[in-house]
Amino acid sequence: MRRYLYLWHRWLGIGLCLFMALWFFSGMVMLYVGYPKLTPREHLAHLPTLSLQDSYVDLDTALRSADAERNPASIRLSQVAGMPRYLFSYSGRASVAVDAGSGQRLPPIDREQALASARQYDPEATASYRGAVNEDLWSHSRALDAERPLQRVQLDDAERTLLYISGNTGEVVRDASAMERGWNLVGAWLHWLYPLRGIGVDGLWSNLVIYLSLAGTLMALLGAVIGILRWRLRKPYRSGSRSPYRGVARWHHIGGLLFGVLAISWVFSGLMSMNPWKLFSSSAPLNVSAYQGAPLTAAAFPLSAADALARFDQQGFKARELEWRLIGGAGYLIGHEGAGRTRVLSMADGQVLERLPLEVLERAAQAILPQGRMHSEQLEAYDFYYYARAEQSMLGHLEKRLPVLRVRVDDPQQTWLHLDLYTGEVLGVLDQPRRVSRWLFSLLHSWDWLPLLQQRPLWDAWMIAFSLGGLVLSVSGVVLGWRRLSK
Repeated sequence: MRRYLYLWHRWLGIGLCLFMALWFFSGMVMLYVGYPKLTPREHLAHLPTLSLQDSYVDLDTALRSADAERNPASIRLSQVAGMPRYLFSYSGRASVAVDAGSGQRLPPIDREQALASARQYDPEATASYRGAVNEDLWSHSRALDAERPLQRVQLDDAERTLLYISGNTGEVVRDASAMERGWNLVGAWLHWLYPLRGIGVDGLWSNLVIYLSLAGTLMALLGAVIGILRWRLRKPYRSGSRSPYRGVARWHHIGGLLFGVLAISWVFSGLMSMNPWKLFSSSAPLNVSAYQGAPLTAAAFPLSAADALARFDQQGFKARELEWRLIGGAGYLIGHEGAGRTRVLSMADGQVLERLPLEVLERAAQAILPQGRMHSEQLEAYDFYYYARAEQSMLGHLEKRLPVLRVRVDDPQQTWLHLDLYTGEVLGVLDQPRRVSRWLFSLLHSWDWLPLLQQRPLWDAWMIAFSLGGLVLSVSGVVLGWRRLSK
């Protein structure tokens, strides 16, 4: 039986140790340089303030121009390429832009529009057009699907920023500095095996990552068993050592004993990140559409964009973007400022609020499950299921402000909702499978454990030390595999 353990571990290792080494090395890079993205704060920082002097067509006109037959999932007013535009997103469809001055739906973005958007993003930099792409190295994210094709513009700023501009609306939807692009070649792009994409195997990419991770987990488990079996606690080997190996093999043996458990947990949690075989997909997910209370139409918003901007301005709030939102059937206009601050304008009484009343959110949440019981609590501090991450991390761009309202729904999946008191947005829907994923992926893979995460650089030292241990273990495995194949 032992012989088969050794054979399985050896041949799995020959095939997989190089992947393991790449995962450990690229994982360390990802601690500090994430895959390129445009965060909400970056987006707002590069927008000019919406002008009080501009004339804006009414929302009903803009909606009819965008798509008279479909209700949008979101509506925003923003400055794009130097002009105000209504921006509409639709579930499963391309985004649409409407000129806020004329009310005309805009055609697909061309070269000149892309350059104008880049000049708004950075008026001081010279912009060079780099053509349109559907998808490339830095735009694999599914979040960009509604904006494709993407127009690329290179800036000559200090960061050598490459901009990706929506081919449908003209918005800048991603920025990638030269440093991000360079480090990501050995960071996230390598870690997620993105080199396998764009070469004709895109449809197989997910399964390739899943089964490589599964094989890696099995290999690491077998190695841990063999390592324990070969280590002598009582009687040393003739050499006086408790390990029978020498040289690189000895490094591999001892490295496995020291770092094997973490290696197993990291490759296993990486497997869990792919949601293999839909393990974390609920069989009966809670439908939260009733939280909005009605389709997003102009009827719920009697105040115009110009009136809203004037009321925000009276409060000393300079809005750079407006967002129309329905909460429990009631209309609210959310104003976004450059520093990430928000204000809420109620359509019911015209009041400008810093935060929405708790009862408004609780009443809207109750509409999701009218006959069900709900328990709500206001969180004043982060906890295991609601916390912020560094901007460069995979989900670090998501705003996690405090306080936040947590609503526990008594549905079959015991779903939790996190509701933003500042905007009314549903920040997260956590049912039982997703809470399990929080343990098996986020905790095991990036050590999102608050007592450690909030004590940097202790978290950094922990992650780097054990990543280096895993790298030594993997590289020594590569050397041993190469020697075996060379015989």
